[in-house]
Amino acid sequence: MELLLISGHDCHLCARAREVLGSLSLEAREIDVGSREAHELTASGVPLAMLPVLWDGERVLAYGRFSERALRRRLGV
Repeated sequence: MELLLISGHDCHLCARAREVLGSLSLEAREIDVGSREAHELTASGVPLAMLPVLWDGERVLAYGRFSERALRRRLGV
């Protein structure tokens, strides 16, 4: 499963998301919300209104202020 982190420039919640992912030893490919790939995700129905967004290819796993506990539960790690 590839995790995708959609983030924005100068985003303190995005920095927090990177910290949470690191503490869980999770790797995510990061893309900017202004990128073509992010626009394609939005067009396909992925909600990107509240950054950052963690997407697993099927569902949003987290957005906004990431919770380590909630991510552990959702991912079983």
